[in-house]
Amino acid sequence: MRVFVTGGSGYIGRPLVDLLLGQGHEVIATVRQGTQRPLPVHSALTVVNADLFDSYPLARAMEGCDAVIHLVGIIREEPRRGITMTRMHVTATESVIKAATVSKVKRFLHMSALGSRENATSGYHRSKWQGEQVVKDSPIPFTIFRPSVVFGEGGPGPNFVAQLSDLIQKLPVCPIIGDGQFLLQPVSIRTLTEAFALALDSPAAMNVTYDVGGPEVLTYVEIMRRIAAHLGRRFTPVPVPFWFMELASRYLHRFPSFPITPDQLTMLKEGNVCDDTKPLYRDFPLTRIPFLPATQG
Repeated sequence: MRVFVTGGSGYIGRPLVDLLLGQGHEVIATVRQGTQRPLPVHSALTVVNADLFDSYPLARAMEGCDAVIHLVGIIREEPRRGITMTRMHVTATESVIKAATVSKVKRFLHMSALGSRENATSGYHRSKWQGEQVVKDSPIPFTIFRPSVVFGEGGPGPNFVAQLSDLIQKLPVCPIIGDGQFLLQPVSIRTLTEAFALALDSPAAMNVTYDVGGPEVLTYVEIMRRIAAHLGRRFTPVPVPFWFMELASRYLHRFPSFPITPDQLTMLKEGNVCDDTKPLYRDFPLTRIPFLPATQG
């Protein structure tokens, strides 16, 4: 297949592009300007610097493509630079969908997020849900993936586990937000990228939305414990009151060095687990990979 991938140099995009190339697909990938880890040179790979908000050049770049995989998203806003949840998750998706429609693309695969819903408390989940509606309202057969937190080695870009690992390595103790009992269902980046690749020619995946989670539901404190063990660090938890983090994030989240935003705190508090992963593992022969086994150190 000839596959167009947005966000090809990102955390999910980089390993997905590698996987698609390894399976014999031809890939056209957009990359973020100034990326420090460009995609590898490959005879079947074309890298473009297309503006996601200008559908006409996008459509030209998509000419002859069988499918589009739309991965671009953010977890932190920078309003002064015009980087907002609505612009990146809704407006950009509208532009990519328009280009794909003009180019007569036959399949559209979209990355959303677990917890996306119309009346979500967090702006992240609301904007992701709005992006989903753009995809569903288009004439192109779609597949939407809603992953929980993703772990594993990927391309550059922010990710939940890397942020926690950085904190554990830099601090003498492990700060635990609140009681640390928030439930999460980490999914391996290998599982997620394999699902995208398999969905390209899967009739069962046509016009389906999949919740994507790993084989374990873990508390936030257990995730921290396993990361510490994996890094060979002593696990010394120190609770930080939730109200204090809410107050601090309200004023300090605009600084990139502050590790969490009010929106992220809201999502952490409500948890992030799948109601039902059976459709995902029924329709795709995926490996269930546990999150950093507790015995690993």
